[in-house]
Amino acid sequence: MAPEVQPHLQPPPSWSAIPLDLAVLVLRLLPSYADRACFASVCPQWRTAARQPLPPPQPLLTLPDGTFYCLPSPKQYRFPGCGFAGYKSACGSWLVFPRDDGCFLVDPFSRATVTLPALSCVRLRPPNAVAKWSYEYGKKFPEPYLTWMHVRDSDKLCLHKLILCSSNLAAALVGVGLVSQILICQPGALSWSVRAYDPCDRFDDMVFFQGKLYAIARDGDLRLVNISEDHSTGDPQVSRFGQVIKGDSLYSAVLDNCTMRCTNLYLVESCGALLMVRRTIWRRVPEPGVNSETVAGWSKFEVFKADFDNSRWVNVMTVGDDQLLFLGRMCSRAVSVSQYRFPGDRILFFEDDEEYMDYGNQGNTSLSAYDMRLRVVRSACSEVSWKRSKETRLAAFLFPGD
Repeated sequence: MAPEVQPHLQPPPSWSAIPLDLAVLVLRLLPSYADRACFASVCPQWRTAARQPLPPPQPLLTLPDGTFYCLPSPKQYRFPGCGFAGYKSACGSWLVFPRDDGCFLVDPFSRATVTLPALSCVRLRPPNAVAKWSYEYGKKFPEPYLTWMHVRDSDKLCLHKLILCSSNLAAALVGVGLVSQILICQPGALSWSVRAYDPCDRFDDMVFFQGKLYAIARDGDLRLVNISEDHSTGDPQVSRFGQVIKGDSLYSAVLDNCTMRCTNLYLVESCGALLMVRRTIWRRVPEPGVNSETVAGWSKFEVFKADFDNSRWVNVMTVGDDQLLFLGRMCSRAVSVSQYRFPGDRILFFEDDEEYMDYGNQGNTSLSAYDMRLRVVRSACSEVSWKRSKETRLAAFLFPGD
């Protein structure tokens, strides 16, 4: 009788042995940055798959203590390593850290860095510019108006917004309180450049759109920042400002019923167009003599498209079924949401997004969404919230791979 032949048992195939193209297909089904990071940490083969061209992951919500959320999940993560807490601004995928020895941009995803000059290192144009003052009743006033020369030495000088326009150009809104001036530089340079005698203004936002730098003032005026080259240093400099579109001057005001109407303006590029989003906020303010806090009220949103040919803002009723606007004081983006299975034609915004409005430190704050079709505001992520404080007003959106 022939001996019985035992079947040769093969070890089960390893997950790391799946073909690269199949691993990439799996990754495409994982829009969350955290999920992709976990996938890449399994083995070298999967790490290789994570380096292949992929659609950008979902935008993140980041807090200044170094934690972040992969929306809409309520699970809290921390960036690996250390050094990502304490940022003062954000732009695209970059966290911004202004320090005495420089202004440093760090990408917490790729660990890339960009070094900009310290905000105290500013090259004046003209170089011999001085602050001019007038005196009345024992007090001094800027003459003839407030310029960079009047605010540059203030201990309240701060960074309002920074954008990395390209590998050769960065722009910043720097000022005191609600007024600021535009500074520009080349990454790696020793100093920023500023037009010393131009009036400071209440700039609400700034955007680099189709190769040009635009800023919008609180009155809705859209201005083109013309940039030239300094022939002595080769560095970029602002040559002049040009008004492109005139706004409608809807200012903040306190109404008779102790309600304050405030407006915030945002610039967002969407589907090849430049949008201005106007958020009008009604807030209940304390009556005279009453010691209480300002209370945030309801918000109304209007969206306008820049009509450059006719120099006007055109009201639009939709941002597109596939578009979700992430609106933030430091960084805003329009994102195609079909790949993320998010509802479109909405605006995602921070409930508290005004740096100089005092809402106190009580309670929590979160994100809300404005539905462009229904014209209503709803909670965007009911399980995601953080304690309201001066520091957490630096909450921002990050866009990996931006």
